Amino acid sequence: MMLLFMLFAALLQSSYQNAYEDLELQERANIHYIYLYYLKYGTIDKAYLASQNIRVVDIGKRKLKIRKLLRKAPDGKKTFVVINADFHRYILINNDRFKLLLENLNRPRFPLELFLAFSGAFLLLVLLYFWVIRSIRPLSELKEKILRFSEGDLEIRCHSTRNDEIAAVANAFDQAVKTIRELLRSRQLLLRAIMHELKTPIAKGRLLSEMIADPAKRARFHSIFERLNLLIDEFAKVERITSKNFKADFKPYKLSDVVEASVDLLMLEHPERHVHVVLRQDATVRADFELATLAIKNLLDNAIKYSPDRHVDVLIDAAHLRISNKGKPLPGTIEEYFTPFHRSQGGLGLGLYIVKSILDIHRWSLEYRHEQGENVFTIRCEDEAGNGSETRP
Repeated sequence: MMLLFMLFAALLQSSYQNAYEDLELQERANIHYIYLYYLKYGTIDKAYLASQNIRVVDIGKRKLKIRKLLRKAPDGKKTFVVINADFHRYILINNDRFKLLLENLNRPRFPLELFLAFSGAFLLLVLLYFWVIRSIRPLSELKEKILRFSEGDLEIRCHSTRNDEIAAVANAFDQAVKTIRELLRSRQLLLRAIMHELKTPIAKGRLLSEMIADPAKRARFHSIFERLNLLIDEFAKVERITSKNFKADFKPYKLSDVVEASVDLLMLEHPERHVHVVLRQDATVRADFELATLAIKNLLDNAIKYSPDRHVDVLIDAAHLRISNKGKPLPGTIEEYFTPFHRSQGGLGLGLYIVKSILDIHRWSLEYRHEQGENVFTIRCEDEAGNGSETRP
């Protein structure tokens, strides 16, 4: 539209310029005729001027205006001056035979053809604009549904009955969503069935352990079955997290309380022998308590498992949580351990993957370094803007 307006303005200016050039040629021809007529008859042919739409202005009444016109006129052209003033076009003739002031009543004709062409092009451009907007509207709707799908909404519908490329993309994406939805439902059904079947023998084993006469052995078996039951519940929660079908419940908690609950989840007989917690400066963080304790518990569990002395040190310093243990450095980069089922010394290779998924939900970061024979993991419990925690001495 801007280019169209610029083109119209340029053509309009060119049209008016050509019209004024034609008008000047006509004026010079008229003045030449008047001069020749005056030389022949000694008078001004006013009838001819009237036929040319030019009127004679009384100089006696316009002496002051004539002086102003002369002051405005360029030097060396006072014998014949054409000046536009107050929307009037005056012609001043001041030669050795007569002095005459004329007003040309002719005006350049408005370029109606150009205006009609511009109006038609502008209307066509407006119609084209709305047609394009209407054509790509399904694309914006598809974008919104893709964003909802990326956030975990698997119930979107984007089937289209249109017959264009956008409809083909929408229908292909709709079919992909249906396939993914069915796969996720099948996986969830399988995992739930497996966990349900595991719960039954655990419950039976718990009942049978009550028949053991030795209290120490009975308590030991109780602890084992409680641990198994807790693991199944954790697996169910992990399945919900990894499937992006989980809504976290963020509330303010003291970081020391979260760490204490994580140590309790380890279900160690003597936790003080394996975990040493130092509280330098406490902080209040916004977190989902169950998820945060599960992530920290996995880090503590790995630190104890892979430490030669089965000991881990925990330092709480404001919104930073430092977990360190003695041991060899990781053979690969920390990013490799954030992928599920990576090559691990033991287990399924899901520990750090689960930790990273939970920290991403909280917008916390995890850093790793190896120094002085220790593996050091640092959790920064702050979001990207530096918010989310309040320090407490």
